[in-house]
Amino acid sequence: MIMRTVRGRTDRVVVIGAGLAGLAAALHLAGRDREVVVLERDSSPGGRAGRLDVGGYRLDTGPTVLTMRDILDETFAAVGDGVEHRLELLPLDPVYDARFADGSRLAVHSDPDAMYEEVRRFAGAAEAERYVRLRDWLGALYRAQYDRFIAANFDSPLSVLTPALARLVGMGGFRSVDARIGHFLRDERLRRVFSFQSLYAGVAPRRALAVYAVIAYMDTVAGVYFPRGGVRAVPDALAASAGDAGVTLRYDTRVAGLERRGARVTAVLTEDGDRIACDAIVSTAEPHTTYDWLGAAPRRPVPLRAAPSAAIVHVGVPAGADIAHHTIGFGAAWRRTFDELITEGRTMSDPSLLITRPTASDPTLAPPGRDLLSVLAPVPNLAAAPGLDWDADGERYLRQVLSIAAARVSPGLADSAEILATFTPADWARAGMTAGTPFSYAHTFAQTGPFRPGNLPRFVDNVVLAGSGTVPGVGVPTALISGRLAADRVTGAVRASARVRTRGVDRDAA
Repeated sequence: MIMRTVRGRTDRVVVIGAGLAGLAAALHLAGRDREVVVLERDSSPGGRAGRLDVGGYRLDTGPTVLTMRDILDETFAAVGDGVEHRLELLPLDPVYDARFADGSRLAVHSDPDAMYEEVRRFAGAAEAERYVRLRDWLGALYRAQYDRFIAANFDSPLSVLTPALARLVGMGGFRSVDARIGHFLRDERLRRVFSFQSLYAGVAPRRALAVYAVIAYMDTVAGVYFPRGGVRAVPDALAASAGDAGVTLRYDTRVAGLERRGARVTAVLTEDGDRIACDAIVSTAEPHTTYDWLGAAPRRPVPLRAAPSAAIVHVGVPAGADIAHHTIGFGAAWRRTFDELITEGRTMSDPSLLITRPTASDPTLAPPGRDLLSVLAPVPNLAAAPGLDWDADGERYLRQVLSIAAARVSPGLADSAEILATFTPADWARAGMTAGTPFSYAHTFAQTGPFRPGNLPRFVDNVVLAGSGTVPGVGVPTALISGRLAADRVTGAVRASARVRTRGVDRDAA
């Protein structure tokens, strides 16, 4: 089946947004000899992978989990560059420290032998054997869907009717995450460790498709890394590589609109009054924003549903607390809290929290003698809970969340904590994010794969979408893949073995 691509010339491409998807698109396009200009409204790259400096602390305001290093490798390799030249990636071990309401504690390792021994200590030898079978299934699930479903463009739902789909069905990929994880594991605490990731996709474990257990593969099997200097180091490195490859990056530049002639966009207009001519555009703005610029709307029989949001508090504390880089503090409640979050539009009565201490890996992110912590609580998006006044009540709520986190991992910690910054759905909405959520549209069945908003609008010839709101979806690896898929729409697909542009010397393609 021939993939649809941008029509006409594509020599000069404007990329809107210097987030991970936009930078990935720029690198792949530059590696295919396109002239690329990137426009970014902020003063630095990153997009959702944002940053904030407060009193000597260097905060990451977006992702804290970096997985699938090979996708990052492929992105740099598009211009003949390499991760090792741009970033120092520190492998995290354990990946997570899981703490439960009954006082038990599990160190989650990506190394199979270490994790086997930890599960045996935690839940017994029989459960350790079942973990091995789960791990094998997660790997097979990833291999079955990566090329055909995660890293592929779709022109219609018929695009997925391949033998790979039959394999996924046979593996139980279209049952629920909860059911498939429960098929392998008996211990309810362990089931949580391998199913909570579905919330990143915006769906409760008992309702999420089992194909999204692939997120558990990405962190618990493939491993998690932390870049020295913080996650912000990733967009900085991508932007530096793009600049060295000839990409023009313009910061503090807001798009005012698009100039159209018929079905073709001929230029991007900025709020500063500039007109930037182009042959094609890759837009990583929220899809509804791009459609507004185009003066159109996507055709969908059912409105899109946004994923739940997050409220986050960043604090400085005295150094030395026994807190891992990533800790998941599970509450006693589980299923009920997802109903509260997604169905009822209420904050969780007994929330499970992600607690991040980046200074466990890089002490330079805080002043001497201090640690940097962030606590993330899943909360309803603005569409699900229009009555919640986050501007009025957000800080009070986050102080409660901080107290809950401290009670679970380090009693008394909240008393010594200095609040550095807070982020709520109201803040994400002011940043232009759909329904006040940084997780874009939920990955329900009707918003997955070929049913997710497509990246090639049919009513215009030379505009491509990228980012969390289109295929393949939310997350750092998927954002990078989204940029590559957008580049494929502009230039036509390039074989994986031919995606590397050499720099001055001949060398084998990665």
